[in-house]
Amino acid sequence: MGKRLVVDPITRIEGHLRIEVEVDDNNVIKDAWSSITLWRGIEQILKGRDPRDAGLMVQRFCGVCTYSHYEASILACEDAFGVKPPPNARLVRNLIKGSQYIYDHIMHFYHLHGLDWVDIVSALSADPRKAVEMAKGYHENPYNCSETHYRAVQKRLTKFVKSGRLGPFANAYWGNPSYKLPAEANLIIVSHYLDALEVSKLGAQMMAIFGGKNPHPQSLVVGGVTSVMDVLDAHRLGQYQFRLNEIKDFVERAYLPDVLLAAPYYADEGVKGIGAGDKNFLCYGGFPLDDDWHKTLLPSGVVKGGDIANPMELDEQKITEEVKHSWYKGEAALHPYQGETDPEYTGFDGNGNVKGDEKYTWGKAPRYDGLPYEVGPLARFIVGYAQGHEGIKALVDSTLKATGLPVTALFSTLGRTAARALETKLVADQVQGWINEMVQNIKSGDTRTWTRCDVPQSGEGRGLDEVPRGALGHWIRIENKVIANYQAIVPSTWNSAPRDKAGQRGPYEQSLIGTKLANIDQPLEILRTIHSFDPCMACAVHIIDPKTDTIRKFKVL
Repeated sequence: MGKRLVVDPITRIEGHLRIEVEVDDNNVIKDAWSSITLWRGIEQILKGRDPRDAGLMVQRFCGVCTYSHYEASILACEDAFGVKPPPNARLVRNLIKGSQYIYDHIMHFYHLHGLDWVDIVSALSADPRKAVEMAKGYHENPYNCSETHYRAVQKRLTKFVKSGRLGPFANAYWGNPSYKLPAEANLIIVSHYLDALEVSKLGAQMMAIFGGKNPHPQSLVVGGVTSVMDVLDAHRLGQYQFRLNEIKDFVERAYLPDVLLAAPYYADEGVKGIGAGDKNFLCYGGFPLDDDWHKTLLPSGVVKGGDIANPMELDEQKITEEVKHSWYKGEAALHPYQGETDPEYTGFDGNGNVKGDEKYTWGKAPRYDGLPYEVGPLARFIVGYAQGHEGIKALVDSTLKATGLPVTALFSTLGRTAARALETKLVADQVQGWINEMVQNIKSGDTRTWTRCDVPQSGEGRGLDEVPRGALGHWIRIENKVIANYQAIVPSTWNSAPRDKAGQRGPYEQSLIGTKLANIDQPLEILRTIHSFDPCMACAVHIIDPKTDTIRKFKVL
């Protein structure tokens, strides 16, 4: 047996994630285990309640992905009720979710993932003049680019260092050999890290215009939306439009150029496929472009084993969850409509490590046709590229041409990070069309925002959608007009999944195999790959023991 390394908790994510790896004598990862170590509750609480209340409650799966679960629950109810919202409601939902995508992806790259690529300390030694020249090589008018500004950023960072209060820059692995950007590139991206703190607010404000507030918006109902006055108010549309223009400007002049700037220095990792995993990708389809979901901006489909020449259609019936290595009772692979959540905690061994072939996480193991699948921006772009999606193919091909990388470089941690940036542009460019479409509807006299509906005596429905972190599904079963069973499989459940009964690793685990650590005491490479998925563990685990009011007790030392 090789050396064991535990990273617990993985920071800069929502929730509690523990990664344990086994490395050989050359510090190459030979095995890995992904453990979600904190549980929470919603699904059992929903039993016996009016299904129309579920949307507001399931938002509490997480404090980040609130709208995602809200909409998925509403979609599940609409499927069970047999109701279709009017066009304006579809467009409002797209506008809310579109703004969420844009600011969530920006926040991920700069504040949750960027420091895995960018060495803050190195930026202090950069030449601001050379930084200006470098930035102009990736955009003719770079965002907030001047010697004066870059010197101010260095001064600000120096104050952090001298004060000893590094805040978000503390406890990192500065100087690690796996950092490859020159000092000037580090300075450029760090400056945008600080800019993005302000820019990301715009997206949250855009969500609140039609959602009522953010987080935890309140304007969706089964059958439509309630934000009628905002839809009919030209001033409110103007507020949304202004913020859209500002945030798109940042995407065009900062986010995309920064990714292109970093790519050549990490190109070898893309070519080698570091972080690729099994190359199985799954998407449900998101952002409906018609009222029947026949066409969506983001694709629905499956690519197996990286075979982009043979994309497949999605078959919902092939989705199951297993708990062989999860802290739950049961052995069967169950479809979500029959899903069970019966806890059985067994913990780790006496040394705090995974116990052989036993249970080791609160996360279940979703499978599609018996195999683990990755979900998220990379999955959407791989599936879309394989299907010949016009917008996705154009973005991917232009980026590959600009970087000189082969299409196979998409199957990597670098590709996962780049796909998220490209998706930000894809969605941002589409949002304007939805605004125009809604304005035309209103001008033509169509001001409908809700379709009347009633709770059925019994029924079942699912809400399948694409949210920033990937494929999200909510499944509801109704009996006697109340919820009899409710299950959710979220993006981070797919990606953080443990082994299944066949011994197949989940996407996080498989993506780490073969990765070499430059310094075993500074597992930067583990953070870089895991963060590229944009983990959200609070979403992935959401159960409670119905026999007691106590979820879990913790003592903080």
